[in-house]
Amino acid sequence: MPGRKMPATLRFMLAARRSELLGLEDLARTCELVTRISQLVHALQKERGYSNIYLGGNAAHQRQQLDRLTLEAQALEREVRQDLERIDLEAVGSADRTRLFTRIAYALHSLDELPALRRRIREHAIGMQDATATLVRLIGGLLAVVFEAADTAADPDITRCLVALFNFMQGKELAGQERALGVAGFASGYFRDDMLERLEQLLEGQQRCFATFERFASPAAQALWLALRGSDIDAQACRLRDVARRTREDAGVDPQLGELWFELHTRRIDAMKEVETRLEQDLLQCCRQSIERIRSDLHSHRRLLDGIADMHAAAEQAKLFSVQASDLDAPPQDGMTAMVTRSILELLQTQTLRLQGLHEELQEARQALEERRLVERAKQQLMRQQGFTESEAYAWLRQAAMNQGLRLEEVAQRLLALDSAQPGSPAPRRPRSKH
Repeated sequence: MPGRKMPATLRFMLAARRSELLGLEDLARTCELVTRISQLVHALQKERGYSNIYLGGNAAHQRQQLDRLTLEAQALEREVRQDLERIDLEAVGSADRTRLFTRIAYALHSLDELPALRRRIREHAIGMQDATATLVRLIGGLLAVVFEAADTAADPDITRCLVALFNFMQGKELAGQERALGVAGFASGYFRDDMLERLEQLLEGQQRCFATFERFASPAAQALWLALRGSDIDAQACRLRDVARRTREDAGVDPQLGELWFELHTRRIDAMKEVETRLEQDLLQCCRQSIERIRSDLHSHRRLLDGIADMHAAAEQAKLFSVQASDLDAPPQDGMTAMVTRSILELLQTQTLRLQGLHEELQEARQALEERRLVERAKQQLMRQQGFTESEAYAWLRQAAMNQGLRLEEVAQRLLALDSAQPGSPAPRRPRSKH
């Protein structure tokens, strides 16, 4: 009916669906950024690993290879920065993006410091441990952006894809740290006790991340992961870890094993990248499908609301007619009014049930993110209050979980609750070194 005005109830219902679509389109753009970050992280992991090879030697071919890896990472960094430039910061009004944008700012600050670090590496003005630690922080900052993207997503299917991708990226990052640690250990000729302890922590961390990934990943991604776990590459990596565990100061091994370790673990991580690429594809496909679905729903919703609005207009005309005519001539209006009211109520109930279902589906995926947040908060608390390193804080939580027969997340939650209730509670003891 041309020129007719839709009732306020229906206008707000239509606005709610439009808002949902706009939020989903914005989330899709964030997911595209996430896939770019995933590719950049992979390049930085390779550069970090080979930086240790270069710092352990100084051959011309090592410098050439390192330069090639740096160029690859720089190209991907430019793409990430271009994606960030396209974000209209003036149009942003969602409080949910506060943490996400803070994480992006931190990651950009770390990227700005990367050229100076690269110069120091090429000049051999920094040691393996410090170079690795700096790049671990940088990559950790990029992963935090992915984490916040997952935590702010409101679509359950997309959230599951993001949770799977984040946990797989985190597991692959721990595998990259394992690669860097192994290069340093073999370059020394043996692995100190603290290095072996760190190796076990990295392996356990990978297992936890990949277990969460398996809960939320698509069957296609899980199939790729299963094939990798049963591959010869994985078996060789296990055998070389055993070699590392058997090294001693008085029974060192050939430092050239460091290059073998790097090559083998690079092949393993490259195979992981195939799984990660599948997860990226799943994420973008899920975004497209969700947007298509909501657009279709919005079209159907608009047609339905138009129909109800026409019924409402007919009821209003009946009221006007009843005022102008006699009571005997007036058409019955209660039936039409009741029909409009019932249709609006049914639509509201359907919308409410749908939103409730979405909320419940989101809770499962977000629970995995919340558990990780608890562990990170507990680690930061131990580092801040007791002066632990991150590795020591994780070791303390891990040992406490083993002693109490609890999951790591449960120990973290109890520690945070205890500190909140009793600020002066006894300080945990520093983890004992094995050497």
